[in-house]
Amino acid sequence: MIYLVRHGEAASSWGSHPDPGLSQKGQTQAGTVAAILPSDITNALTSPMQRCRETSAPFAELSGLNIRVEPFVTEIPTPTDIEDRLTWLKNLMAGQWDTTPQLVKDWRTNLIKTVSALPPQTVVFSHFIAINALVGHLEGNQDVTVFKPDHCSVTTLGQGANGLTLIKRGNEAGTKVL
Repeated sequence: MIYLVRHGEAASSWGSHPDPGLSQKGQTQAGTVAAILPSDITNALTSPMQRCRETSAPFAELSGLNIRVEPFVTEIPTPTDIEDRLTWLKNLMAGQWDTTPQLVKDWRTNLIKTVSALPPQTVVFSHFIAINALVGHLEGNQDVTVFKPDHCSVTTLGQGANGLTLIKRGNEAGTKVL
């Protein structure tokens, strides 16, 4: 199994901080998810973003595992010519992958390849859109947003002879993404 954990609630929004850490609520969420993850996890990686690293910290302490920072499970990149990232991202999230810029398509391809190559019993601390990219890929859905994983929700993937499969989506909630 591969477990995809969305980071806990951030201390500030995307529009007000480029790389926020966790809020107090997010820190509590991180501790809660660390306690419910399976004890037989043997490999862990995280996005380099602060909120994901902070979400993974209680699991590292509880499990004794080193958490590897993996750039290919990070937040979706923004093209350099975008001046209003918030509006661009809202529009992107309402669209489909085949209409995204090549930079974003490449990010998605690398994300899928990276997670597909992970060993069994791995946990990945990542982001709303990254988890959506993986779930949509596994469901054959081209929508950028296929569901709304809650903070610290756990999406479970299986591994078989034919590659990854979706076992269970994480809990959904009306969390504010932007």
